[in-house]
Amino acid sequence: MRACVVAILGLTVALAACGSERPAREGASGPFRADVRIASTPEAEIAWYERGEGPPLLMLMGTGSTMSEWDPALLRLLARDRRLIMLDYPGLGLSEPQPWKGRSFDQLADDVEALMAAIGLERASVLGWSMGGFVAQRLAIRHPERVEAVVLAGTNPGGSVTALGTEEAQRIDSLPDPSEAEILSELYPPGHRGEGRAFMRRLERASQSGEIPDDFDVPSATVEAQVAAEDPWLRSDENYRQLGALGVPALAAGGLRDPVVPPLNLELIAARVPDGELALLPGAHAFLFQERIAFARELDRFLPG
Repeated sequence: MRACVVAILGLTVALAACGSERPAREGASGPFRADVRIASTPEAEIAWYERGEGPPLLMLMGTGSTMSEWDPALLRLLARDRRLIMLDYPGLGLSEPQPWKGRSFDQLADDVEALMAAIGLERASVLGWSMGGFVAQRLAIRHPERVEAVVLAGTNPGGSVTALGTEEAQRIDSLPDPSEAEILSELYPPGHRGEGRAFMRRLERASQSGEIPDDFDVPSATVEAQVAAEDPWLRSDENYRQLGALGVPALAAGGLRDPVVPPLNLELIAARVPDGELALLPGAHAFLFQERIAFARELDRFLPG
């Protein structure tokens, strides 16, 4: 399962004049510029940055994706009244250059908890998208004292109950170098691919302006290790069983036309978690970008203020 758009970012050049969305002004100092910092944890040097003020929301990306791949338009919405914290997993992007050699999402969850400790973040709401949802689930289960509430977007509960993506989505996910059209077919439904190209233009402009870090280094060894960790995730029912005792409120959100993570997975999570809720929105795997206004409203409704 991938949320990665790095493969097509290089095709998006000379596009700064396209589209109508501009970086929002945040405060008297002018347009927001990302200030990346490095946190030293026992296992890794982890790059992170923050944006906005208010209750903290820790944002966890998907397989092979850096902290620069969140849609800038979504970040602008969420940063109006929340402190967003974005990070690069170990071995990815601006974090330590050595490839990640972990074997489980428990390890990534522990890395995230160590980052929280290193930056003095005692407790936060957590948003995990795609593989980031696996990490968010493990974080909430292993370190519930750190998690105020969790939003699980476009993800699955693991184990035998998991509904796999379409055959075409699985084929694309197995390709070493998928095309722009193939990646967009996973992220945006038919008839909305233009919105996917607009998303790529937003990334390009935001990177050029400094609104997001110039952070698109994705070592293949780290991606391969993340993908390898998905096999035991899907073979074991442990996470799904543990969700039944989760003491953290959870919002399971998905796209009604997601070919990568069918919405049944979100229904299973919402039904399994004692304090679970479900939100299904139009769109495919990138539904939270395509329907960002509706998604932001769901977060405002669900997350503690």
